[in-house]
Amino acid sequence: MNDNKLTILYERLSHEDGRENESLSIEHQKEYLEEYAARNGFTNVVHRTDDGWSGTRWDRPGFLRIMEDIERGNVGQILIKDMSRLGRDHLRVGLFLEQLRERGVRLIAVAEGIDTAKGEDDFMPFRNIFAEWHARDTSRKIRAIFGARTAAGKHVTGALPYGYLHDPDDRQKWILDEEAAPVVKRIFQGVIEGKTIARIAEELTAERILTPAAHWRAIGERVSMGAAGADPYKWATATLIQILKKEEYMGWTVLNKTATESYKSKKREATPKENRLIFKDTHPAIVDEETWNVVQRLRETKRVRERIGGEPNPLTGVLYCADCGQKMYHKQGSTGRPDQPHHEYVCSSYRHYSRSCTCHYIRVSVVESLVLEAIRRVSGYVRENEAEFIERVREKSELQQEAAVKESRKKLSKAKRRREEISGLIKKLYEAYATGKIPENHFSELLTGYDTEQKTLDGEIERLQAEIDRYNTDSVRADKFIELVKRHTEFTEFSASLLNEFVEKIIVHEATKVNGAREQEVEIYLNFIGKFDLPEQEEQPEEPPVRKSRKKRRHEMTEEQRAALRERDKVRYARKVAAKKAAEEAQRAAILKGTAYEIRPQEAGVANATI
Repeated sequence: MNDNKLTILYERLSHEDGRENESLSIEHQKEYLEEYAARNGFTNVVHRTDDGWSGTRWDRPGFLRIMEDIERGNVGQILIKDMSRLGRDHLRVGLFLEQLRERGVRLIAVAEGIDTAKGEDDFMPFRNIFAEWHARDTSRKIRAIFGARTAAGKHVTGALPYGYLHDPDDRQKWILDEEAAPVVKRIFQGVIEGKTIARIAEELTAERILTPAAHWRAIGERVSMGAAGADPYKWATATLIQILKKEEYMGWTVLNKTATESYKSKKREATPKENRLIFKDTHPAIVDEETWNVVQRLRETKRVRERIGGEPNPLTGVLYCADCGQKMYHKQGSTGRPDQPHHEYVCSSYRHYSRSCTCHYIRVSVVESLVLEAIRRVSGYVRENEAEFIERVREKSELQQEAAVKESRKKLSKAKRRREEISGLIKKLYEAYATGKIPENHFSELLTGYDTEQKTLDGEIERLQAEIDRYNTDSVRADKFIELVKRHTEFTEFSASLLNEFVEKIIVHEATKVNGAREQEVEIYLNFIGKFDLPEQEEQPEEPPVRKSRKKRRHEMTEEQRAALRERDKVRYARKVAAKKAAEEAQRAAILKGTAYEIRPQEAGVANATI
């Protein structure tokens, strides 16, 4: 025994160990170790303590001080009550013991009779494995407790969204805040109307509406919202962004938003959406699911402010190129008069990537009129033929989904079988390691691989199950579109709100020349029902004869015929591009020779929409 070096008495107690267990308390550990040290003649005794720290963590303050003492060469021996006080990760414990051996530091686990000065205990590896199993089992039990509460739709945390209040009779239940809920509804509606988040914040500030933190303080609701701002009416865009992201406004309880990576880690990270626990209709909704989904789609779209007017065009993020799939680029065109510019869209690949696609030029005014007409036609059909509309939606969706769902069921069954296999393999792996059939490095490598695969399978099972659950909900989607139509009495003019509520996306094809006239196909996909083919109807008499004939011809085509026509148009356009390049070469050659050369302007034309 080296009398000049420290004798460190190390005590640790985690929250999981429980304060009611007197035999594990910090005070009991200190008394136990001090008595042993005095009885066995150890001097220079100092305590290093970690109170409230889990044995799976190795950044414990007391433990780090021990490591510093060892690095300085000041430690002769370390006394602990049992090996689990040192840590609950047998691999890290083994590494630490090897470091002690190299530095000549003695370790004594008093209650277990382990003393490295007398040779390593043959059962030490098994005790370390048991300690790790204890940590894993404790983590599993804690998760099970929370899982039981969440299965009943209870709010596990006290986080209360703006727009709700705690029920005075049961604080685990939420009720509507009659003053704040309309503000939340207004924020969502503002996005649908095409307003920027900054503009909505400015409007709320100008109208002197209290911010969430100020509102709760004013009504005496105990909710943690951080430090109060200097101006209780100053709305920040970050506050609005957080409000717009919350699924709770649909009446849902959303749990497991964050989780630790494993029982060895305390760091919380956002969980994938497919791993979150969602319970619907647990409290009153402020916005419906359709509104929330539309707002999320709009938020994901990058909208560039216009140089004139300062607001983004509502069509941005909705128009897509039919050939390359990229979003269309909004730009301001010239009419020859500075006071009367027109707005148009072109393929962003054509605009930004050295003409890697063709132009797909279309004017904003044309798209707006086509969208308005499409919504009018489908809505009119729905109002007059509601039952037939629902049946047509179901027939269309069944053809598309039946094969996909059958494949999903096969994959789900396979994933569940594999997950059960892995659970059995992990159990056998621990047994093999405990009996010495496999070395430690192989054990660690295999366990890590199985854990990773099991987490991946959990996410895959959740995703596949969700796909299957969505099957046979076509009548529900049709009903939602019918509800949307009934909320509007008339469709007199195009607006951002109308576009965002009804339209999912718009596909723009390249324009072609037919009998000298410019034609362009535009596909309009509506929310809930997608691209919907109306049954043949009589043409309206007010339409010009030329337009009527062309429109009727396109309408009578099957999807295969339309696809063939598009392929023909692509070939024609490719020839047109080649001819244009040849003309440009001829122009350059003519300029070099000093010869006059005429460039003819592009002819104007019309666009037809399919829905």
